[in-house]
Amino acid sequence: MSQSVKAMIVVAALVVVGVAANQFSRAQARAVGSTCRYGSSDRQRICYSQLLSDHLTHQGVADAVATLDAIAAADPDVAERAHEYAHGLGIEAYSTSPDIAATFSACGDGFSSGCRHGVIQAYFESREQVTQPEVEALCQPFRSASASRWVLFQCVHGMGHGLTMFRGHDLPQALTDCDLLSDGWDRESCYGGAFMENVINVTSPHHPATELAAHGHHHMAMSSFKAIDPADPLYPCSIVAERYLHACYQMQTSVMLYENHGDIAAAAKSCERAPAAQRPVCFQSLGRDITSYTARDPQKTADLCAQARDAYRPSCYFGAVKALVDWTATTNAAFTFCGIVLREPGAPTCYRALGEEIATLLAAAPEKEEQCTRAQTPEAVEACRLGAGLAVAR
Repeated sequence: MSQSVKAMIVVAALVVVGVAANQFSRAQARAVGSTCRYGSSDRQRICYSQLLSDHLTHQGVADAVATLDAIAAADPDVAERAHEYAHGLGIEAYSTSPDIAATFSACGDGFSSGCRHGVIQAYFESREQVTQPEVEALCQPFRSASASRWVLFQCVHGMGHGLTMFRGHDLPQALTDCDLLSDGWDRESCYGGAFMENVINVTSPHHPATELAAHGHHHMAMSSFKAIDPADPLYPCSIVAERYLHACYQMQTSVMLYENHGDIAAAAKSCERAPAAQRPVCFQSLGRDITSYTARDPQKTADLCAQARDAYRPSCYFGAVKALVDWTATTNAAFTFCGIVLREPGAPTCYRALGEEIATLLAAAPEKEEQCTRAQTPEAVEACRLGAGLAVAR
């Protein structure tokens, strides 16, 4: 696996949800993708991108995403890059229709919501300026007191990606743009997208968003801001304002693992050099990235989290279990993972993080309750309920 592909897998794991409806059998998917399966990795990437683009043009966004889903299920190499291909579909979909709400629906939840992020990136690439009212209004169609915050998160997180591209990858300026959002949760989600885009632009030169930024037509020149620093594994967190530190350290191990070629133990040591308040956050980032390196295998993920010292292992569980939920917007793998570490000191943290994900996925209290009752012990159920914001039984 190339370094750039592995890095793409790492950053794909922060904000991921379920998979679009599959319209093909695996045998049909193999037939559809058979012409792209040979030759160099670049040739395959171009071929698959064109195949998916043809489906989008002739059959629509939902069909293109379903085609990607089916081919990824049949071909592990496509599965590795599915988030990247989904970004490309979202970027192209916006050029077909500027109706963001409708396109979000057609994109579905799959592949780290890459299609939805691509839509927002393309939106900002089409702009000549960014204003506070415009930024504030962009994600309003997805805000509802009676709905979960899952799709809203994909919008404001995608905004961080899009603003960073709009600013020519001037990360500090993009973060300042995120500050235009009045809601603190929105701002934090936007910050996360900005830090993720900062990494992607360096580690994945063939990512559709990277290519869009390189060849885009907006007036912003590419920034001279240094995205990563090989001499400082904590950069850019080491130079940003305090209000951005939490979001930065939630992504920082993606930088570390890119620089150290996937050395989990070395990344753990680098996290221990972070400011004391941010060390748990850095280990959450490591847990998230570990799920990418293990292809989201719960046992292998637990084994790699064991490389963290006892004090930080619960934080690794925290990040890992959230990533396992995010990948499919389902909780099966996450409950399996927390069950594996049930007898470890960090088990309550694992179930609390799972509860937090359930609270984001689901709006109704009875549904949250039903999910948390799947935990294996009364203590685990209560930790899940605490994370989900449900009243703890006395």
